Amino acid sequence: MRFGVLGPLEVWTGCGRAVRVPELKVRMLLAALLAAEGRPVSPGRLIEDLWAAEPPGKPAGALRVKVSQLRRAMEEAEPGGRGLVESGPAGYLLKAGDVDARSFQDLTARARRAGDPAARAALLNDALALWRGPAFADFGEDAFARAAVTRLEEERLTALEELAEARLALGEHHALIAELSALAERHPLRERTQAGLMRALYRAGRQHDALEGYRRLRVRLRDELGLDPSPELDALHQAILRQDPALRAPAVPPVRPPANLPVPPDDLIGRDAEAGEVVEALAGAFRLVTLTGPGGVGKTRLALEAAARARDSFPDGTFWVELSGLPRDTASPEGVAEAVAAAMGVRDDDAGRALEELAGRRALLVLDNCEHVIEPVAKLADGLLRSAPGVRILATAREPLGLSGELLRVVPPLEAPAGGDRDPEALRRAASVRLFEARASAAAPGFALDLGNAAAVAAICRRLDGIPLALELAAARVRALGAVQLAARLDDRFRLLGTGRRGVPERQRTLRAAIDWSWEPLDGVERAVLRRLSVHAAGCTLEAAEETCSGDGVEQAEVVDAIARLVDRSLVVMADGPGGPRYRLLESVAAYALERLGEAGERERVQHRHDVYYTLVAECAEAFREGHARRRWLARLDADTANLRAALESATRRGQGDLALRLTRALAWYWIERGRPGEAGRSLWAALTESADAHRLDGLAAALRELAPDPG
Repeated sequence: MRFGVLGPLEVWTGCGRAVRVPELKVRMLLAALLAAEGRPVSPGRLIEDLWAAEPPGKPAGALRVKVSQLRRAMEEAEPGGRGLVESGPAGYLLKAGDVDARSFQDLTARARRAGDPAARAALLNDALALWRGPAFADFGEDAFARAAVTRLEEERLTALEELAEARLALGEHHALIAELSALAERHPLRERTQAGLMRALYRAGRQHDALEGYRRLRVRLRDELGLDPSPELDALHQAILRQDPALRAPAVPPVRPPANLPVPPDDLIGRDAEAGEVVEALAGAFRLVTLTGPGGVGKTRLALEAAARARDSFPDGTFWVELSGLPRDTASPEGVAEAVAAAMGVRDDDAGRALEELAGRRALLVLDNCEHVIEPVAKLADGLLRSAPGVRILATAREPLGLSGELLRVVPPLEAPAGGDRDPEALRRAASVRLFEARASAAAPGFALDLGNAAAVAAICRRLDGIPLALELAAARVRALGAVQLAARLDDRFRLLGTGRRGVPERQRTLRAAIDWSWEPLDGVERAVLRRLSVHAAGCTLEAAEETCSGDGVEQAEVVDAIARLVDRSLVVMADGPGGPRYRLLESVAAYALERLGEAGERERVQHRHDVYYTLVAECAEAFREGHARRRWLARLDADTANLRAALESATRRGQGDLALRLTRALAWYWIERGRPGEAGRSLWAALTESADAHRLDGLAAALRELAPDPG
């Protein structure tokens, strides 16, 4: 568990999830224990820290309650968290092994030992990046935090001054003037800050301004403290007066850090914010950032953009490691190490030495396409994170690496346009439309989004879920089909988008190949659950998935585990719904899974389970149409409208007239409630054509009473 005090109090679990400590006194207790830096704090001291001059009636008991609440919050966040808060004869203490303040101190200590100004500056930048605001920002005025805040703030200012000196040694005096001027204005009596500013001004050709800064500091020291400038600052003043050659800027040629990044063939569209977030994450406290998402969503392209932007922050190199060529079943950590060595320009037989060299370097490794070799990649990454503190790892995969401290960034599909909008300028606000138009105009010169094709382009972007790979494959067919015909033929998307692209890996050449790449490593249960989920329209609840996906060799408990793994592998999308989480498939994944369902000979059975389940849902909602549960069931039926309609159409199409009539009867009140009598009438007529049995007349009568209640 990680704790942050360099800013507002924050707590994160090992997997990067934020821990919420909502109650003020519990947060204050946590802050007081963190301020003690592992030393025990007596109960009396904590009572005074928490309640000052107004303690509760039984302060010792109240303190024990707050300690219990803190322990419970830690345990709920991460198993074993309760044990971090210990009690003993001397009082309470927090066993916080990972605190950002401690990481800051470790990095500044390493920077002072570094001989190279570039390495020193990089380490100090890393240290200062841990600060998110004033130390203990929530409790900076409380007595228990004052000493820690004062000490940490002094350490931060010292680190800023040391960074300025390192950057001066690198010849960055022009860039430093504004930063040091602002710092000197906030802390006008800090001689070290003023000395750095004087050197920067002098080297920038502003000798008068440097001397004026010295004069102002000397006057302020004398007036406010009754002191003269230090001998060191006075010596710098004299050196500036005589224009000492030793003050000249060092001749530092600009050298970009080494990198082997591929050159992208086209511009990145719609990912500027995401790229900035990834760069920020790499510069922060997390040393492993993993980009996850479905196949074709653009993880590789985003990683390439982020690595290019972050390159100058890694003086020892940025290395792109392409892993898609490694065999799926026989890859080993040694094979991954050889790929890393090759990216660094080291021979395969020296792979071990290459990894050893990384231990003392500040470098970025981009491990691209890890999903098929996830275990050996995770093992190698774990070893690097333990042995090479200056290394950052950016990985792309369709599932997490599962390591402690890993920061997950889910790469979402590009924004799709809203339904019904046909204005070209309004449509271009959606990133998916901009990408499609750019690629289509490249494939078909003269193509442009206009009123004639706007509706078709919007439909293409929505039905392809904003997935960049699918949009690019579709854009390549515009030259032959045009946007309108292309949109009309998307029901046969795998044949339509089956033309291979050259110059890309096999898995990216067609839409089917992209999904095949994710399908192949699934086990039997995962494949069964994925293909059976395809019968649901617009997603489903976990209960619905259990009912429709179990059976035929798959237990309900296995369904839950399989869905969790499919979510991790970006094949199932989870979103919050009115009754809890809902699970859905992207349209292309659903079409692929439906094909697999037919190949497995399960389509009829699973569709029947789907129709029966939603009929039971509708009947249960009808039973609770009155009373306190009414609103909840209305929301449930609203969320499952697409599934209810699909069940009715399926039951009618498959000749299940009795089932269709049951569903129609159960939904009649809901349709009237939602102002859709036309849909109710059409559904009743369709059900009657398939169910003319006399014993169903009671169902017909009940449905008719809902549609046309007795006016008396």
